[in-house]
Amino acid sequence: MLAAEQRIRLSRGDITTLEVDAIVNAANSSLLGGGGVDGAIHRAAGPELLAECRTIGGCPAGEARLTRGYRLPASYVIHTVGPVWHGGKAGEQEKLRSCYRSCLAIAQSRNFQSVAFPAIATGIYGFPRQQAAGIAVATASSHLAANEFPSLVVFVCFDPAMLETYQAVLGRDA
Repeated sequence: MLAAEQRIRLSRGDITTLEVDAIVNAANSSLLGGGGVDGAIHRAAGPELLAECRTIGGCPAGEARLTRGYRLPASYVIHTVGPVWHGGKAGEQEKLRSCYRSCLAIAQSRNFQSVAFPAIATGIYGFPRQQAAGIAVATASSHLAANEFPSLVVFVCFDPAMLETYQAVLGRDA
């Protein structure tokens, strides 16, 4: 088994185009679609994703739910609800860690080889990018050091600034 750092990759672009076992959706608690990555995933997956999400009954912040990927290249979507940033005094950091742990636990239980994450809670939910990237990398690294699955975690950055943030957290060159 490769070291945890060797099992983490960075990608810049659109998470809906990746051929991985599962992509993670930074969803809202209804799981019924929204803006940002959530809306993009729902549009790319097609109406069947929304129909399946309607049967789930939502998801609280910090937890995750699994659906099929439908029209996506990814076979599955792991939906997780990040915390809304309230200045860091309302347990936001632990809820974000819980998002990553919950998603990775699903990936492990299903023996997924590869999982791609967006920058959970850093959009409209307002979580500070540097802090969010640090939590994402630390949580994934810890999981990967102790578990065989997934064998690869990809952090997908939609814009160059977020990619630079992850590169800095990982200590990698641009």
